[in-house]
Amino acid sequence: QVQLVESGGGSVQPGGSLRLSCAASGYTYIGYCMAWFRQAPGKEREGVAVIDSNGSTKYAHSVQGRFTISEDNAKKMLYLEMNTLKPEDTAMYYCAVVGVPAARYCSGSLVPSTYNYWGQGTQVTVSS
Repeated sequence: QVQLVESGGGSVQPGGSLRLSCAASGYTYIGYCMAWFRQAPGKEREGVAVIDSNGSTKYAHSVQGRFTISEDNAKKMLYLEMNTLKPEDTAMYYCAVVGVPAARYCSGSLVPSTYNYWGQGTQVTVSS
């Protein structure tokens, strides 16, 4: 059974930084994409960043240059380093994964429907 558990959320002032972690278990995929999504109250879930099994990454325009997605395959951990945080980054952040025959089948996807396993989320609040 696939499980994803996020951690690292919290409250931070504008301009601050946070590092989110996602512990994955219960699967062995040769090809995959793992991504971070976020959802603010009253808004649709949006893709933030994705990394595939080839190590390629893609970011939403709103976080490009401020956020960095990375993974530790040996530990099955996914990370999101968030710098220069803004109030508009406030949201519940979720990690998600999809297994595919090869990375090209999901590469770069920031569409929620691409992913079939989700964590419970961790709250990030950016406020002065």
